[in-house]
Parts: sequence; C-alpha cells; structure tokens
Amino acid sequence: MHPGIIFFLVILGSILFHIFTPWYWTDIASNWGGMDDTITLTFWVGGGVFIAVCLFMIYCVFKFSYKKDRKAEYQPEDKKLEKILTWATTLGVAALLAPGLFIWNQYVSVPKNALHVDVMAWQWGWQYRLPGEDGKLGTTQVININDNNPFGINLDDPYGKDDVLIQSDVINLETNRPVKILLRSVDVLHNWYVPQFRAKMDAVPGIVTYYWFEPNKVGEYEVLCAEYCGVGHYAMRGGVEVQSKENYNKWLSEQETFKDLIAKQEIMELENKKIVKNNNFLLNKEIYKEE
Repeated sequence: MHPGIIFFLVILGSILFHIFTPWYWTDIASNWGGMDDTITLTFWVGGGVFIAVCLFMIYCVFKFSYKKDRKAEYQPEDKKLEKILTWATTLGVAALLAPGLFIWNQYVSVPKNALHVDVMAWQWGWQYRLPGEDGKLGTTQVININDNNPFGINLDDPYGKDDVLIQSDVINLETNRPVKILLRSVDVLHNWYVPQFRAKMDAVPGIVTYYWFEPNKVGEYEVLCAEYCGVGHYAMRGGVEVQSKENYNKWLSEQETFKDLIAKQEIMELENKKIVKNNNFLLNKEIYKEE
C-alpha cells in the first residue's frame, strides 16, 4: 500500500475514533464549563496541527517520491519558511495558553460569599468541618490533632466552638452556592476530586491548599482521591450530596458541633473516673476481707 494512503487512513481513523468513542466527559454539575471549553480548544488546535502535518507528509510522499530522472536539491536554509513556522507555532501556543491562564485566574479568585469547607484527608478517608452560626471557621494547629480533636482546632479560639464536624466520607452542599474547599492532609499527598465538578487540588501535608466551585445540579456525586496515596488508594472514596437550601439547612442543623464533641468527651471522662473509683473501692473491700 502506498505510504500516502496509509497517512490518509490514519487521519480518517483518528477523526472517526473521536466521533464514535465511548469514552467522554461525565455531565458537568458545576460552574466550571470553561474547563470543558479549554479542553475542547486544545483538542481542535492539537487536532488541526496533527491533520496539517499528516497532509503535508502525504503531499511530500507524492511530490518527492523516487524517480530515476530526478535529482535531489540541497536547501539548508529557508528564511521565509522559518518565519512562517515561528509565527504559526507562537500563535498556536498562545491559543492554547491564553484560555487556560484566564480560567486559572478565575479558579483562584474565590467569591466573597463562598462557604468555607475544611477537608481533612487521611489514609484512606475524608472528614469535613463547616463554619457554625458565626460563619467563621476556628483556627487550627497540627500539634492539636488527636483522636479527641481530629481537626486540631485551637481550644481557646471562640470561633471554633460552633464549628460543625462531619466525621464521615459524605458531605452535603447547597446548590447554587459557591464553595471554597480548604484541603489538608495528616499523612501523605491526597487529592479531593469530583469529576462532575471539573475541579481538583492536591492535599499536601503541612500546608493548606484551596480551590472553589459552585455546584448547580441537585444529586449525589462520588468523591475520588486523584493522587496515589498507598495500598488503599483505590478505596479512598467518598460522596457529595448537593441539595436545595431548605434540605441543606435541615441536614446542617442535625450535625454535631465541636462544642458538642467536647461536652461528650467530658461526660465520658467523668464516667471513666467513676468506674475507676468504683473498681478501686471494690478492690480495697476484697483486700480488707482477706485480712
């Protein structure tokens, strides 16, 4: 088969694969439609370059195919061609970078009315913290993190007392309200990713990373860890339930606050002290009888 025909079949096959491929994006459920537009633009620019190069190679195969009466021409430089290629490459790269930089600027410019959500990642699960009635998250320190204080909230910070603690892999969000995700990790790199939201960011131990999105479709979505984090990486999944404002507020009112958690721990400590005291009393009583 002639090489030119092979190149043509490669072009045709690539186009048909794109049209009939079973792999495509999930339905978008956030404000980041610009992500899809940027990827689409990248595809058309890259695909256009691919087709142009293949067509040029087809032309060369037919134009400069071997003939006995033809002599090769040596042209080490062609300034006109160099200028054309330089400008064409510059315009192509600019067309790819400009939309991405514009989207990135929006990606890190969080709306003032965004709900702040503290996402704590660990091998291999997620925990969440939401602001309470005061609308502010309490400050935290890594040194404070323990079983009784999983988020490391400073005990002397009044803003932390009413923080809502979601010690579960599933969190509820209100539809059409911007959300700022604050990512932390207690062990290794993780990544909080919901494909339908088109946004993600690494959770890095020792620092707080962030991004934002606005969920705009009511429904249940799966959270994936998009950064390899050990043998249990495949099972590090969670969920997001996007609800109406009414249902979200009802769910939020049923959740435990940091103040509730402290009170519960104090009650458990008192009960443990009573149990120890009773055990000591019974032990002393048995010793007295033996004597």
